[in-house]
Amino acid sequence: MTGNHLGEFLRARRAAVGPEDVGMASHGVRRVAGLRREEVAVLAGMNADYYTRLEQGRERRPSPQVVDALGRALRLAPSARTHLHHLAGTTPTPRPTADDGREVGPALRQLLDAHTEFPAFVVDGALDVLAANALTRALYAPFERLDNLARMTFLDPAARHVHTHWESTAESVVGHLREAAGPDPENPRLRALVRTLSAHSADFTRLWSTHTVHGKTSAEKHLRHPDVGHLTLTYQSFDVRDAPGRQLIVYQPEPGSPSALRLAALRPPRPAV
Repeated sequence: MTGNHLGEFLRARRAAVGPEDVGMASHGVRRVAGLRREEVAVLAGMNADYYTRLEQGRERRPSPQVVDALGRALRLAPSARTHLHHLAGTTPTPRPTADDGREVGPALRQLLDAHTEFPAFVVDGALDVLAANALTRALYAPFERLDNLARMTFLDPAARHVHTHWESTAESVVGHLREAAGPDPENPRLRALVRTLSAHSADFTRLWSTHTVHGKTSAEKHLRHPDVGHLTLTYQSFDVRDAPGRQLIVYQPEPGSPSALRLAALRPPRPAV
């Protein structure tokens, strides 16, 4: 994760956009996938030599206006445009304080423990699970441990059985890690996690090389639990305001659905009063 992060991202996203995607005619034989540098420069309204310097890392201080133009030219989604600004250093991002550890505050932990109807847990930017309620632990019981969503997805043998739509889950996980790396690409925890996953998972390496960015906001999850069967859940994520970079994730089934009944069967019994 060292080196020319901005240039790597621009090259990867340029390769993912074809002339037909931006209404351009394709002339001649294309030796590489996607748009040519000159075509991106035309779409962004800038000099081709300047754009080349950006990709090659010889120009590292583009203006916010230039970054916006590149985001439009490359058809970037909002989360990917934010990531591009982070890489270019044009978007200030709040960071955790130096003494911010991995502990979750007592008030948030109490909220998780009291939330018994649905799975709820807290993750950081590297997708380390910092705290989870009892129903989350029951839901993820097929995994050897509930510690990091990325490690579980790519390295735990249970992942491809539990995640019935494994490829989309994997893409989402990698996209989230890319987004987290934008404001702090040299983060030691993220770098160590990426090294580990790259060394042991060809699928992670393949997806990481696309530079796709995906924010963790809300989506549908399809899970298979050995005790209750298939579950279709939606999740919502909420920023933990007093701990930048952390999110509270809550899973919910459609009320009255088979998934709601199956999830209820996983709830641990309430302790006797």
